[in-house]
Amino acid sequence: MPYAYDPQNIFAKILRGEIPNRTVLETEHTLAFEDIYPQAPIHVLVIPKGPYVCADHFALAASDAEIVDFTRSIGRICADLGIQPGEGGQGFRTISNAGEVAVQEVPHYHVHILSGRPLGRMLQKAG
Repeated sequence: MPYAYDPQNIFAKILRGEIPNRTVLETEHTLAFEDIYPQAPIHVLVIPKGPYVCADHFALAASDAEIVDFTRSIGRICADLGIQPGEGGQGFRTISNAGEVAVQEVPHYHVHILSGRPLGRMLQKAG
């Protein structure tokens, strides 16, 4: 079954300007903004402007220009924030949840960039 995008989700409303945000970066295909409930000192959400539900939907349906712009935007944000570990920054974590078992709360593809404190393990080691 194809993905059904809900145009009334909160990120769609942000993209339409119906809900304000604290923009970190905006490009032709991408919007990045501060999370309103940050889980770390640095917590930025990065969303494509197109109607994509999750990572695999975006990877399979987005244009090459959208994919390149989105990926480069993540790199640019990390550089602008000074968190790139290869450039002397303290590092960061990116997270993207997809579907029910991953507890995806907003049905619009998005990546969280988190940094600014030790984040611990994402998942407990098995065994």
